[in-house]
Amino acid sequence: MSFYSDEELHSLGFKSVGCDVKVSKKASLYGIERIAIGSHVRIDDFCVLSAGAGGMVIGDYVHIAVFASLIGQGQIYLADFCSVSSRVSIYSSNDDYSGAFLTNPTVPTALTNVTSADVILHKHVIIGSGSVILPGVTIGMGASIGALSLIARDCQAFGVYSGNPARHMMNRSMDLLALEQTLRNS
Repeated sequence: MSFYSDEELHSLGFKSVGCDVKVSKKASLYGIERIAIGSHVRIDDFCVLSAGAGGMVIGDYVHIAVFASLIGQGQIYLADFCSVSSRVSIYSSNDDYSGAFLTNPTVPTALTNVTSADVILHKHVIIGSGSVILPGVTIGMGASIGALSLIARDCQAFGVYSGNPARHMMNRSMDLLALEQTLRNS
């Protein structure tokens, strides 16, 4: 993987960029002036980050794997220690599928009914490969989302969710909180 150098990252025009940030040169970045990136972050090849009016905030120790896409007009917020696996799609905007309006970005806005809502992933959230997160969803601290899941509703802290639509399967260990403290104290 070929990553931008620190100098290149700072010249791209991000809202802010921390230290030890690796962004693939093969990632597609839109609305870059509305994207804030913390420290110790890696964004892999073929990711699409498209920050609309609400912007995008990526915390510390976050990994966004290959082919992930984060798109929409609402804010997308990934707190510290979030992991977004390959081919995950996070949407903060949605077309109206009722047939009462036209859809897609080539149509004048007056003829569409796009809705937007913030998407929030709290600390230590992990999203499994191929999952889809819809607008307005908040995923609580430490929640785990199984591969190929559809998340259309909020997920509670330290819950394990899986399926289409996703449902609560069990609870996740909180041991990772002590490991976070170990890392931060080192």
